[in-house]
Amino acid sequence: MFPQFGATAETLSKASTMVFRIGTDAHLYDDPEDVNIASLLDSKFDTEKCEALKRLLALIAQGFDVCDYFPQVVKNVASQSLEVKKLVYLYLLHYAEKRPNEALLSINYFQKDLGDTNPLVRAWALRAMAGIRLLAVAPLVLIAVGKCARDPSVYVRKCAANALPKLYDLHLEENTSAIEEIVGILLNDHSPGVVGAAAAAFASVCPNNLPLIGKHYRRLCETLPDVEEWGQIVLIGILLRYLIAKHGLVKDSIMFSSRFNKEEGVPNNDYGSEDTMGSGLYMSKLANLVTHSYIEGADEFLSRSSNKSVGPSGVDNTCFTDGKSNEDVKILLKCTSPLLWSQNSAVVLAAAVVHWIMSPREDVKSIVKPLLFVLRSSNASKYVVLCNIQVFAKAMPALFASYYEDFFICSSDSHPIKALKLEILSSVATDSSVSSIFQEIQDYVKDPDRRFAADTVAVIGLCGQRLPKVANTCLEMLLALIRQESVTTEFGAVDGEELVLVQAIMSIKRIIQQDPPSHEKVIIHLVRSLDSIKVPAARALIIWMMGEYNCIGQTISRILATVVKYLGWCFTSEAVETKLQILTATAKFSFLQVLLCAKGEELLTYKRVLKYLLDLATCDSSYDVRDRARFVKTLLSCHLDQYSDETIKPYQENYDLLHKLAECIFVGRTRLPAPESINFRFYLPGSLSQIVLHAAPGYDPLPRPCTLLSEDSTTSSGSLNVESSSGYSSQDPSTSSKGNSGSDESETENHADKKSGPLIQISDVGKNEDPDEVDGLLSKRDFESWLDEETMNSSKKSQMRTSSARISLGDIGERVKAKTYPLLDPTNGNGLRATYSFLSDISSISPLLICVEVSFENCSQEPMENVNLVDEESQKGIGSVDQEAESSVASHNDVPTLVSMEEITSLEPGDIMKRTLQVRFHHHLLPLKLTLWCSGKKYPVKLRPDIGYFVKPLPMEVELFTQKESQLPGMFEYVRRCTFTDHIKELSADRSDNSSLTKDKFLVICKSLALKMLSNSNLFLVSVDMPVSANFDDASGLKLRFSAEIISNSMPCLTTITVEGKCSDPLNLSLKVNCEETVFGLNLLNRVVSFLVEPSPYHV
Repeated sequence: MFPQFGATAETLSKASTMVFRIGTDAHLYDDPEDVNIASLLDSKFDTEKCEALKRLLALIAQGFDVCDYFPQVVKNVASQSLEVKKLVYLYLLHYAEKRPNEALLSINYFQKDLGDTNPLVRAWALRAMAGIRLLAVAPLVLIAVGKCARDPSVYVRKCAANALPKLYDLHLEENTSAIEEIVGILLNDHSPGVVGAAAAAFASVCPNNLPLIGKHYRRLCETLPDVEEWGQIVLIGILLRYLIAKHGLVKDSIMFSSRFNKEEGVPNNDYGSEDTMGSGLYMSKLANLVTHSYIEGADEFLSRSSNKSVGPSGVDNTCFTDGKSNEDVKILLKCTSPLLWSQNSAVVLAAAVVHWIMSPREDVKSIVKPLLFVLRSSNASKYVVLCNIQVFAKAMPALFASYYEDFFICSSDSHPIKALKLEILSSVATDSSVSSIFQEIQDYVKDPDRRFAADTVAVIGLCGQRLPKVANTCLEMLLALIRQESVTTEFGAVDGEELVLVQAIMSIKRIIQQDPPSHEKVIIHLVRSLDSIKVPAARALIIWMMGEYNCIGQTISRILATVVKYLGWCFTSEAVETKLQILTATAKFSFLQVLLCAKGEELLTYKRVLKYLLDLATCDSSYDVRDRARFVKTLLSCHLDQYSDETIKPYQENYDLLHKLAECIFVGRTRLPAPESINFRFYLPGSLSQIVLHAAPGYDPLPRPCTLLSEDSTTSSGSLNVESSSGYSSQDPSTSSKGNSGSDESETENHADKKSGPLIQISDVGKNEDPDEVDGLLSKRDFESWLDEETMNSSKKSQMRTSSARISLGDIGERVKAKTYPLLDPTNGNGLRATYSFLSDISSISPLLICVEVSFENCSQEPMENVNLVDEESQKGIGSVDQEAESSVASHNDVPTLVSMEEITSLEPGDIMKRTLQVRFHHHLLPLKLTLWCSGKKYPVKLRPDIGYFVKPLPMEVELFTQKESQLPGMFEYVRRCTFTDHIKELSADRSDNSSLTKDKFLVICKSLALKMLSNSNLFLVSVDMPVSANFDDASGLKLRFSAEIISNSMPCLTTITVEGKCSDPLNLSLKVNCEETVFGLNLLNRVVSFLVEPSPYHV
């Protein structure tokens, strides 16, 4: 009628919406296809770049793929604006795995930001580097994490701890020890925030390296209350495992008391006596099972479950300690006590587990009130807490016996929570509290949820089993319930009513089994109610009890004939399960009369009814009923006159055997069952496995008590220096598969008697380092001082005047033999063996080409033709992740991958021919896929690169070497340690030789190291400095320098080896590589370490 008012309302609505959106970033979600993002990213203003980056992140949040903007975003990583840098890092973390090529190009900026004065920038850079999960940059990330682990900022050190699990997920087995060293550094941190993150890293990286915890145990316990909540949970578990592995379990705890009670056969008062808490011995066995379940693994549990004769694995007395005198136990309990009242329910549960396992029995009650407080205050964690209280209550019922009211059902509880509370009530009920519990249960039975009502009836039966004094009361309640339920089902079945009725009769059955003679009237009452009970399962249970206990009193024996007639009359209308019980019970009645030698009308009645039932059952529609009838007919044929026809005569010869068999089946009494089956497994409280009741992925039981070796025997596990592990030996991923590939090189070098001149010429040289140059160098290391503490220390040490002898090597080149690698095995190549080795020659075509010598051998009995090695994938293009990582490769795309080799037209059996290849590898870690053709057949092969030949010798003097080394500090310097043993063989052989001529130990070591380095890499030996010392057996201070330059970009790469240790023992080598190409330098260092620790296949 008035359209202008409608327009006004719409306008007002839009206006109000805009008012509410003022000051927010909601407008970023309006236009998903905003074409202005690209231009904003290229803007000169940081505000516009922030706007564009926020729009990209908003699109990512909505599920749009915006990886096409990756190149434009990456170039903004060099921005000086913190807001832009942070947004760029967020974008890179999201798309680094999808666009690894471009992500690698930003590594240099990340390294630069690691030296920024702002700790936020350093932390962002480290987090971004760890998020780029590429194997090629993993060594660089490891060095960055090691540096940031010593950062002055707490936030940066915490980010370093969080980066360790990401680094470990790349499966860098060769760097595991280095990662564990960094974990040790962070565990020793003074900041609680860093300690919590370090604990999480320890649990992910090296959860079994418990000696690493030993050196920091007390300080970690003292720091525990100040650690963040989720870090407390992890740290508590680590400290508990260390304590058990180191000292064992506590004697006064429930773990020891359960074992003691089992051995002595004396129930503990904590479990209750026979009169108040049921079977104390059973409770002791249950607690003992809990103890062993916490310790034994899945294999031990399955072995024990499959073989019932095998008990739980033993824990002897030596695996227990005195909790009152053990300081480590006392400090852990003291530091976890305040955490029992933490606001985080998970922390409360973790602290309760420590007190449950390690506290003395009289102090375990301290966990009760905190757990009940969490139960009342936290609805989200109620189910988890109840699952753990259930275990506590089963193993130690007296613990929660006084707090039974806390487990009464609330109307808002879900069915799983109700079931848990009912089970706990049945465990903690006592003679004094059972009346109150029954009064509360009366209302539960009337609950509309009949499944819950059936569970409540089961609780009544369990209380009657555990508490003999209230058994009669329980029976009266159950009989009254049966009368009520039978009337209800008679007038119309309600959903679930059958469950309640069956559960009530089953509970009565279990109580009667405890003492059948005293419950004769109950059985008679149930038999009389058969006419009103229509549920088949319930009727079957009553008939079973009548047949089982048919001779326990005088009254039952008098009504048997009437019961038999009633069962025969209603047989045809019964269900299958009831028919089966009727057949079994009638057979029992008849056989009993035969044993009692009954005569007259009564015996005749039993036989007639049994014959009638067997005839009906033989023609029944159920094959189970028919089989049961045939079985009973055959078994009792020798006692019944009616079955003496021709079909039964063969069985009458075995009268004694059938009689004994029938007596065992129909007269044998069932054994008194245990109060509850304990053939199940408990899991550690607080674990996911305890909730799901099976071993969840990652579940680890407690360590074996007292299995941790003394800390004196673990010498290197707790070192705080990443670069000081004497046993640190790793292998590059690209060379791990060829660690044993040099087995074919079985030739040995014996040049001792060769007349080629002296190997080493000695000239005394006084070595002086100019202190002024060192001071000038140190003055330039402003912020890098915290990153390069070891470099600083080594520089300060170099200021001191050292006395040494300069050694110049002679014809060492003639003794160098390149290592051989397999290319094709004769079994896979139809008799053709192909091996290759790298040459030190430099290609004349392009600096990117590596010279490789390939050897072809015909191991078959037939000649081979047209042997050639080609690259068939060069036309397909190389889409490698790492091909574009090195910018220098981009300018040499015209260089072929493989220069064509001269084809071998014919190769006779036993002949060996060699060809020299010139190969361009796309990366120094990635193998090159080639095709080997032979006699018209092709074989795919892989030519694996050796980074030691991606460099060429760079001759220089020692002074120039030292100068270039000083120009590559900080992030361009990488240090590792390893052990060298090649010299020991020759020294041992020299000692066993009776010759009077003894070789100089220093010369043997120098010769071994030089040959090992030059045989596995293309380097130039600059100098060998030998210390002048009075101790001729001490090689400490021996230093070898090697120089080279990277073939692709001519950047220098300097290697220094420093020797420590005695000449006759394994030597500790400190290797240092200085290279501006960080990734290349790290991988070269890993390669050098790998072949130095590898034993030589020949004697030097």
